[in-house]
Amino acid sequence: MRFEKYPIAEEIKQNLADLGWRRPTDIQYKAIPHILSGEDVLAVAQTGTGKTAAFAIPIVHLLHEAKRSSRSDGVRCVVLEPTRELAVQIAKVFQALARHTRVRVLDLFGGVEQEPQIARLLKGVDVVVATPGRLFDLHAQGYLPLDKVCILAVDEADRMLQLGFLQDIQDLIKRLPRRRQTLFFSATLDTDIKRLAYSLVRSNAIRIQISPQDPVSKNVQHAVVFIRQEDKRFFLERFLREHPEKKVLVFVRTRVRAERVQKAMERVGLQALYLHGAKNQHERLQTLEAFRNGTVRTLIATDVSARGIDIPDVDYVINYDLPEAAENYVHRVGRTGRGQRKGQALSFCSDEERALLQRIEAYLGKKIAVLEVDDETYAETLRLSEDVPDKWRDIMAEIEAAEKWFEGRRRSKKANSS
Repeated sequence: MRFEKYPIAEEIKQNLADLGWRRPTDIQYKAIPHILSGEDVLAVAQTGTGKTAAFAIPIVHLLHEAKRSSRSDGVRCVVLEPTRELAVQIAKVFQALARHTRVRVLDLFGGVEQEPQIARLLKGVDVVVATPGRLFDLHAQGYLPLDKVCILAVDEADRMLQLGFLQDIQDLIKRLPRRRQTLFFSATLDTDIKRLAYSLVRSNAIRIQISPQDPVSKNVQHAVVFIRQEDKRFFLERFLREHPEKKVLVFVRTRVRAERVQKAMERVGLQALYLHGAKNQHERLQTLEAFRNGTVRTLIATDVSARGIDIPDVDYVINYDLPEAAENYVHRVGRTGRGQRKGQALSFCSDEERALLQRIEAYLGKKIAVLEVDDETYAETLRLSEDVPDKWRDIMAEIEAAEKWFEGRRRSKKANSS
C-alpha cells in the first residue's frame, strides 16, 4: 500500500512525496492505522526501521484535522526523547511532515537559553518534542501547560530507562489528562520496559513487534578483525585512506579516546571530527550537521551518538573499541543500513576484548565473520604510518598505558563494589 492511499490529509501526502517516501515500512504499515483510530500502541522495532514516521505521520494528521485554524490552543502532544540530539532530529521529522498543515512543532532541550523556547511557546505550539529536564523546567515556570495534552509518545523507551528517566516519566503522567492516547516505542523489551509500558498504555493497547528474533537490520553486513590495541589507529588510518569517499562513523569507548583518535587522524592528514557528551550543545549540533551534510566524512564518537541519531548515508560503522554492553553494539551498527540502504559494520577487536566479542555474538545469536589479516598485510599497515615522528609515537604509547591503568582501576572498583 502506498502512502497516497492512506486516509490522511492531502498536505501530509504531499510532504511525504516531497521527502521521497512512497511506501510505508513494516512498522509504519502496522502502527499508523491503529494510531489514526485513536488506539494506544506499544511498539518494539529495531533501529532504522522508520519508527519515527510511524508515530509522527498519524499524530500530525490527527492534530491537523482537530484544528480549524493555524492558531494554537495549547500543547496537544508531548513526545519524550532521551537526548538533546534526538529531540532536535525527531522535531525536524515532525516539522517536515507538518509543512502546509495547521500543526506547529517545537523542540525543547537543555544546554541552551530558555528565552527563545519560551517565546515560541507563547506564540502557540501543538507538538513539543522534549527531553524531560527542560520540559519540567518550563512547565514549573508556567510556560508549558499540560492540561490539554491528548497524545503522549514515549520514544526510545529503553534508553530513557538506561538514563534514569523513570521517575521523570512517572511524574509527567501525573500532570497529564487521564483521557489521552499513549504511544510507546522501544528497540528492546525487557522486564523493566514491559512494566513501564503497561503502566502507561491502556490494557487494550495494540502491541506490535518487528523482527524480534533479529535485533540487527538485515541490511548490515558484519565483520571483525583482530588487531593489537596499540595498532588500531594505524588500521583506521589505512581504512580511511582506502575509502576516501565513504561516510564513516567510528565508535570509541571514552571521551579521552575520541579526542585522541581524532588527533591521531589529524596528525597524519586525515580530516575527522569527534563527538562526546562533554561538548556543549552548539558544538554538538555543529559537529553532527557537518557530518550529516558530508562536509566532514569521518566522525569519531562515544555512545552518546549510538541511539536513534539518523545520519543519512553512513556507509561504514567502525567499532574502534568494542562496547562493554552488548546491546550498544546493536545501537551503534544501526547507524548504517537504514531504510533500504545497505551498510557495513567493522569491529577492531584486541586480545583484551575477546570476551566482549563473545557477549556480543551471544546477544546477536550468531557469529560475526572474521576478516583474516596475514602477517605481511599487518606489517604493511604499520609501515604506512612510519612517517609519524617517534616523539608522537611515544606520547601515544604513554596515553595508551595511562588509559589501561585507569581502566584497570575502574574495573577493580566495580568488582569490589559488587
